[in-house]
Amino acid sequence: MAERETIIIGAGPAGLACAATLKQRARQSLILEKTDNVGASWRGHYDRLHLHTHKKHSGLPGLAMSHGFDKYPARKDVVRYLETYCQHHDLQPQFNTEVTCLRHADTWHVETQDEVLTAKNVIFATGLASQPYLPPLAGLESFDGTLIHSSDYKNPEPFLGQNVLVVGFGNSAGEIALDLADSGVSTSLSVRGPVNVVPRDLFGIPILSFAIAQQRLPYELSDKLNAPIMRFVLGDLEKLGLRQSNKGPRAQIIEDGQIPLLDIGTIDRIRKGKIIVRRGIERLSDGLVHFEDGENARYDSIILGTGYRADLSAYLPDHRHVLNETGSPKVSGAASGECGLYFCSYRPALTGQLREIGIEAERIAELIASS
Repeated sequence: MAERETIIIGAGPAGLACAATLKQRARQSLILEKTDNVGASWRGHYDRLHLHTHKKHSGLPGLAMSHGFDKYPARKDVVRYLETYCQHHDLQPQFNTEVTCLRHADTWHVETQDEVLTAKNVIFATGLASQPYLPPLAGLESFDGTLIHSSDYKNPEPFLGQNVLVVGFGNSAGEIALDLADSGVSTSLSVRGPVNVVPRDLFGIPILSFAIAQQRLPYELSDKLNAPIMRFVLGDLEKLGLRQSNKGPRAQIIEDGQIPLLDIGTIDRIRKGKIIVRRGIERLSDGLVHFEDGENARYDSIILGTGYRADLSAYLPDHRHVLNETGSPKVSGAASGECGLYFCSYRPALTGQLREIGIEAERIAELIASS
């Protein structure tokens, strides 16, 4: 059995970027992808999704995004870009190959559904959005309406004429609620805890540009400097029924690993009454959703915009020390603490996930090339 130098798990943006940066250093790799095409996650997202980061900051190493794309590229354009990126770098993923387990004995043994491959290095590049998270909800079995995770939402059409509850306040929840409200669907948004919101553009400039300019500042200082501007632009969120977090956006990302809502219109629709803010769900019973503030309401459908988990513990049964208590890598874009094992794009970034993918891929490729 011939040993590969590097096996990359996943043919999304992170996997392609890692393969391309290795190739730029004359190092070969094999990409294993469980689906039949690149960018599987992007292909499955809801119809109206656009990148929340400017295209000039979102190109992967070795190929900028097309000048013909919108300022914030649509989902279909991101998929097209990933296909072009793969062709541009002459990457040849091995499709329909699902990795089931990794073990180490002098070299890495990568088990798939059909065979066992060996490699000196392995890069996990399945990303943050690999496994939908379904929170436990008391009395859920009593709900007789439609219940889906945001990963299964495509567009408002199936929900026209309904009363819909979207659960969560991440970017998927916020944009899905916006999508429904703009189509005339009666929409509520269940928000459990304190929140942070930042506008996608600030004074006509992408907020990402400000985040990049401030990234060398201590995060507590940049949050303090930006707080008055956020209040001026967004207004008093407490008056809209939202609770403002006592942490700033950067602190929320760095300390809690949570991205703030990048607002593209959700706050405006809440202000206009087109999206009703509800507290967190306490329980469901007798066809009603009961909220933590004592209010209750009846809904035809519930959409769980409750995010994703990146639990890799099943893949690494003998190497749990490189993972945290939830199974997510402790280190992303650097040496993991296990020889020849790397993780790319397992940390949220306010400066843009695709931009961060490129930075992490370059670091990993340099580590492998110098080993």
